[in-house]
Amino acid sequence: MAENGEPDLKGLVEFVSRSLVEHPDDVDVQVVNGEKTTVYELRVADGDLGKLIGKNGRTVRAIRTLLSAAAAKTDQRPVLEVLE
Repeated sequence: MAENGEPDLKGLVEFVSRSLVEHPDDVDVQVVNGEKTTVYELRVADGDLGKLIGKNGRTVRAIRTLLSAAAAKTDQRPVLEVLE
């Protein structure tokens, strides 16, 4: 939890992503706050992109589901973008 009582969604994305990839030090999450939406921009090493996305996008879809569930009690809608 962050100091303001909100869940630490950036930390959640970083933790899950680092657990999945071979180069955890190359995981970078940037947060872009909007009025009603918070965008989490995720970058990983080139060789880890496939592992993060998973077969037919299942892994990244699961991360997005976790992110949405963690943000359910906030007034923000989280969006996870995986950048190359």
